[in-house]
Amino acid sequence: MRIQLNGEPFELPDNQSVADLLVRLDLTGRRVAVELNLDIVPRSQHETTLLAEGDQVEVVHAIGGG
Repeated sequence: MRIQLNGEPFELPDNQSVADLLVRLDLTGRRVAVELNLDIVPRSQHETTLLAEGDQVEVVHAIGGG
């Protein structure tokens, strides 16, 4: 299936979760925020949130500051 990842077309197999996408991007265990179709996906829902054809996904690195 094809999604938009950070504004660019991205191909991945069907029935992939947000967690699967992060594995493909080698971002597992890193501090990232994931937005799916303009909604933030909590880390606790990465495994259960499935991606679909045409989804718009933004993955950004979380940066702490003070």
